[in-house]
Amino acid sequence: MTAIPRPSVSRRLGLSRPSLGRTPLARREARWGFIFLSPWIIGFLAFTLFPMIASFGFSLTNLSLAQEQPLRFVGLRNYQSMLNDRQVWESLGVTFRFAALNLPIAIIIPFVVALVLNSRYLRFSGLFRTLFFLPYVIPFVSGVLAWQSLLNLETGWVNAALRLLGIQPLNWIEDPSLVYPSLVFIGLWGIGAGVIVNLAGLRGVPTELYDAAHIDGAGWWASLRNVTLPMMSPVIFYSLVLGIVDVLQYFLVPLVLNNGSGEPAGSTLFFNLLLYKTAFGYQNFAYGSALAWLLFAITLAITLLVFRSARHWVYYAGDR
Repeated sequence: MTAIPRPSVSRRLGLSRPSLGRTPLARREARWGFIFLSPWIIGFLAFTLFPMIASFGFSLTNLSLAQEQPLRFVGLRNYQSMLNDRQVWESLGVTFRFAALNLPIAIIIPFVVALVLNSRYLRFSGLFRTLFFLPYVIPFVSGVLAWQSLLNLETGWVNAALRLLGIQPLNWIEDPSLVYPSLVFIGLWGIGAGVIVNLAGLRGVPTELYDAAHIDGAGWWASLRNVTLPMMSPVIFYSLVLGIVDVLQYFLVPLVLNNGSGEPAGSTLFFNLLLYKTAFGYQNFAYGSALAWLLFAITLAITLLVFRSARHWVYYAGDR
């Protein structure tokens, strides 16, 4: 009696080796996948990759709409001029000084607010989440103009409150020693998205870790240091990377407050504002493109350093 051959385990489980050619169904699914991805691919090529390549090409020429001159290749002359330009280094100094003040606050404050909103003892937490997020959806220019009125030396509500307390009014926006704290304070207006991201991360921390820490006798601070911070490190890392990119491209607030003049005393002439004025104010697109690539190189270098440091302080639950 001959035995009937039984199919292999892999074949019974549907794990048999695929044929060399794709099936009509697989080809159709791949085609439709590319069709649905095509708007993003076309947008990336047309509005990101091609402009980047074009800007690098412009940086190697003498392209300028302010002067009628034949377009010609100048090599690295724009980059050499940029390295010897005092205003470039001053604007970089302004950007880095502001980043040193703004970046820690922009990461810590949303995290602390999320901790409070995540507390089991807080009532009406849903209402507070909505109130913190609402300013984020308001047009940013409108918010900046509102804060400009609030911080006005003569008619602002902030100085009116200081007068009631017997404190001398402060020139928040026009005083070089106060303009950075004022810009940071205005930036806190839009922390709603950061609060939601941190709150989502806190909700994802397993409660059994807190229970185990409580059984071991850990208090609130020990639980925060040994459970919350390690489990939230990927979210903090994400916020840090986005914060670095945003603060190095800081542009809109000083443009709206002081019309991009850099006042007071050049303390708000951020690098991205100098880039904008060079390319679109003075219409020197070649030099502006060189400035843009310098900003890209600085942002990329700092981001890569942060990524390299992540192995020492970012904890993922799947890691050993």
